[in-house]
Amino acid sequence: MTFTSCDHLLDSNRYPETSIVNDPAFWSNANNCQQECNRMYQYFYGYGSGSGYGNFYFNTLSDDQCGSTFAQWKFQNVPTSSSTYNTAYTVIRGCNIIIENVNNSSLTDVQKRNFIGQARLMRGYEYANLVKYYGDVILVEGVLDLDSPELTAERTDRKTVADYALADFEYAAENIAAKNGIQVFSRDLAKAMLSEFCLTEGTFWKYCTLADNYYAPDAARSKKFLELCVKYSDGLINDYPISSDYHALYNSTWSGDANAGVTSLSKNTEVIFATQYEKDQFMHSTIDYTCSSTTQSGISKDAFDAYLFKDGLPKAKTKEDTNDVPVYMAEGVAGSDNGTGLSIEHMLAVRDKRLAATIDPYVYYKGQTWARGGAMQSTSSTGYGIAKYDNPLLPEGYRDVAAKNYTSCPLYWGAVICLNYAEAKAELGTLTDADMNRTLNKLYARAGLPSQTVADLEAINDPANNMGVSSLLWEVRRCRRCELIMDNDFRYWDLVRWHPLALLATNKHPNIMLGAAVPANAPIQPAVMSDGYINASLGQARVYEARQYVWPLPADQMGNLNPNLKQNENWK
Repeated sequence: MTFTSCDHLLDSNRYPETSIVNDPAFWSNANNCQQECNRMYQYFYGYGSGSGYGNFYFNTLSDDQCGSTFAQWKFQNVPTSSSTYNTAYTVIRGCNIIIENVNNSSLTDVQKRNFIGQARLMRGYEYANLVKYYGDVILVEGVLDLDSPELTAERTDRKTVADYALADFEYAAENIAAKNGIQVFSRDLAKAMLSEFCLTEGTFWKYCTLADNYYAPDAARSKKFLELCVKYSDGLINDYPISSDYHALYNSTWSGDANAGVTSLSKNTEVIFATQYEKDQFMHSTIDYTCSSTTQSGISKDAFDAYLFKDGLPKAKTKEDTNDVPVYMAEGVAGSDNGTGLSIEHMLAVRDKRLAATIDPYVYYKGQTWARGGAMQSTSSTGYGIAKYDNPLLPEGYRDVAAKNYTSCPLYWGAVICLNYAEAKAELGTLTDADMNRTLNKLYARAGLPSQTVADLEAINDPANNMGVSSLLWEVRRCRRCELIMDNDFRYWDLVRWHPLALLATNKHPNIMLGAAVPANAPIQPAVMSDGYINASLGQARVYEARQYVWPLPADQMGNLNPNLKQNENWK
């Protein structure tokens, strides 16, 4: 195995040091500059490191899954401090150090633009996240001194900061060196980030409210960003075609293993940017958490019911069998667990194939365990066990052992770009059948679903639509939900930008905490049931408050440290 200079997570443990800030000789060496840029990769967490959490599977604050413990809002009170806030400004400082010193170096103009482009991509990424989290934030454009006015500045308007991030991303998309792998910053990665950022901004400004987000809708700004999303997504769609195997995106090692049947993520044409994990060198624990002797998080009935049937219709419209009660497998049948296994294979057979790639074909809970592939007996909070990140082809001792899994992780990939493009065009009212064939129909085909036209989606009119949007937008959002379930906390932030965050209030919408049905004659019943379904609420409730649309600023950043920094109004 060969690692390049950009094997970021293996050797990146610090940011540019202040001791070398004013050393022109250091910054005039291209290798040194690239090494400093490489350190930024450590902030893309993928599946996590060792036993630490990543951004896939672990985020249970949504209607997609129920945690083994009840997931409350990210913040219920103002935190004393915040690593999210502090780290963002640490990274921004590192980026500004690179930009300032590279500008003053003796490198060629092409080299300068490349390194500055990498730094501006990361700075744009951090500012895009800051406005998403906090709204108005302090804008820092250069390296600060002890007497810099930014240290006691008021927050900068959200629009100004977002426009600043946009300029950073666009500079990166024009100036970073040509693509040379999926582990490094590239122009294509900048365009992928632009696709995501512009969709977020475009929908935010369409659906935001003064009461919840401190801003009134801005139709012109929404249109501008949605059109930019279309622009930057457009070229990537053809360059990163949808691969044939959905499950392989999440269950490939870096180089693959043909002898064991394991595919290679580095050779997957759909992947734009990824994290490389390697056996015995850099590993994670995702599979350990989804195949566990303790109760794992399970997907909700709400998410289960979101998947279309193989005729391309939702539960309320399909002619397929909609029975969702598991059946006992006959004794002696593979997977029957001596006649006690609760099978849902009949349900999965008539659904979107992504569902079968996401959950196990058996229902299991406390008292009704199941051993996936001969591994340890597991239970699920909802009865629906999550298998999306489990690769049974990994060697014994690596599949279900903490900190021993080494499937590599996609961070930006073609399906997300297709979804962004289709949604932006649907929001603009310009989605065509040709667009459908380039984007959503590619995902439908991989999922074993029939192709759809714009008229087909408009005609569905699913009564489950609880977001007050058109049938077309509801179906576009459905495809996004099913494609990206448990990936990168997409669902939570989608609900934020679409503005139905109140749907996560379990005191008003308790059904989002339901799981699988259990036969009435099951000898062992789950601890809590509601109308025949497992209830994963653990007797707790989540109450929606408008303030949850933005995070509170940490208390230690205000007062004596910066008397001009004011808290978000609803958090005072």
